[in-house]
Amino acid sequence: MYIPSHFQIEDVTVCYDIIKEHSFATLFSQHNGDPFATHLPLLLDRENKYVYGHFARPNPQWKDMNNQRVLAVFHGPHCYISPSWYETNTAVPTWNYVAVHVYGEVELIEDEQELLDSLHDMVLKYEAPNSSYGLKDVDADFLAGMSKGIQGFKLKIDKIEGKAKLSQNHPVQRQELVIAQLERIPNGDEQQIASLMKANLIT
Repeated sequence: MYIPSHFQIEDVTVCYDIIKEHSFATLFSQHNGDPFATHLPLLLDRENKYVYGHFARPNPQWKDMNNQRVLAVFHGPHCYISPSWYETNTAVPTWNYVAVHVYGEVELIEDEQELLDSLHDMVLKYEAPNSSYGLKDVDADFLAGMSKGIQGFKLKIDKIEGKAKLSQNHPVQRQELVIAQLERIPNGDEQQIASLMKANLIT
């Protein structure tokens, strides 16, 4: 990923936080000699530096992925930045965003218990704390049958790149004007980018 120095996220724990908060990723690999991508949730194991996921078995991407080095892209908040907010005509439009790229080799999960553990952890992550649903309560035979329809995998992280393009290349006064405009827009991404820009100004 192209990362100018002023946009680089140097703290890997910040990258991990972005992965955790924006865990629906795009996984890129080579399949039959062509680029191939799947959009899917990935679960981070910080301690062991893995991300876990699974494919629907009819998805051909997994069939030649074992031991292949792949790229997972985690997309954080992003939004359009209008030059009209700068109160000058000597500027052009741009886009502010946060993204993390994770590289590593894939290992297909063949152990049934490891697959079930990863599915259990994923459900725990996304279900509400007071949810009545849990994999432990699902009929074991039904769950075993459903598990046959997926292929689990884990990606061993060997490189992480983080980028936060938050107008750091503009003067502080211009950044403040952008924040003020973004805070007027009631959309989630604009609000998140405004909060990140404010935090960046403070630090």
